[in-house]
Amino acid sequence: MANVRWGLLSTADINKDLIPAIRASERGALVAVASRSQEAATAYAKKWEIRTAFSSYQEMLDSNEVDAVYIGLPNHLHAEWTVKALQSGKHVLCEKPFALTVEEVDAMIAARNASGLVLAEAFMYRHHPQTKLAQQWIRDGRLGDVSLVRAVHCYKMSQRDGNIRLTPEFGGGSLWDVGVYPVSFVQMVMGGPPERVSAEQFIGETGVDEVFTGQLHYADDKLAQISSSFINPSHTLVEVFGTEGRLSLNRPFVRMDDGREMLFHGVDGSSKEVVVPETPLYLGEVEDMNAAILDGAPSFLALEESRNHVRTVVALYEAARTGTIVTL
Repeated sequence: MANVRWGLLSTADINKDLIPAIRASERGALVAVASRSQEAATAYAKKWEIRTAFSSYQEMLDSNEVDAVYIGLPNHLHAEWTVKALQSGKHVLCEKPFALTVEEVDAMIAARNASGLVLAEAFMYRHHPQTKLAQQWIRDGRLGDVSLVRAVHCYKMSQRDGNIRLTPEFGGGSLWDVGVYPVSFVQMVMGGPPERVSAEQFIGETGVDEVFTGQLHYADDKLAQISSSFINPSHTLVEVFGTEGRLSLNRPFVRMDDGREMLFHGVDGSSKEVVVPETPLYLGEVEDMNAAILDGAPSFLALEESRNHVRTVVALYEAARTGTIVTL
């Protein structure tokens, strides 16, 4: 196999970010899209100049046209179609959040183990040079002993009618949608899931959390605070506090291309920009999949990390629902 033949399992809006990334990758080719009707698939394929259009998801999985699929379906369908794709012999890049329960994640991992294929969670920011550079600074001890992380991802949802992010049974809610980014970043910095969590949430008329805030407690008195929202102006921020300085990322999860995105603040009050190479945001996750499929390279984002993402979010929701501290 010289190139990975990619198929899009659904015509979800997120595809518009993956399509340029697949086409920009050195060893990937976008060859197919599947929808729930031939009419919708054909129209989408024509718009994006995709060679083959399938009238159902399973039809694409049963074909020999694709090697790997990107799953951008609503959250509650991630596990079901990931398992079906793996059982049909297709590698899978599944959009975050990986699943909605730990049991679903375990079923996905079991299907991957049985198939011997590649499975990864699509957390695009983790593959970007900015995130890797921040991680290296922390590992090298340039911040000293890290004791606190604060991470925020908010945006004001303009189109609410019929929005699947506002449907409880579809895995809606700000924490599942954008709060998973702060949770992921915190666990990257701290090296894993917390020991216990506490949380508060505002449930809107939709029945989902439209504002969420949580505190993650780690060993050795290390803490993290995460926030997400559907009702506030767009804002993303990560601050990592250490005994020797603070690292601030002004756009840790989106756009990373306007300069002065990452700053180091020293104990003497000085600040300096940390230069980050310009790289398309979604390209890294595609290249990582291509390398795993074609070269047998390990996935950069391990499945155990993805499992811990889900495990922690489930605990945060339980803590907010019950008003108690939940131990992982």
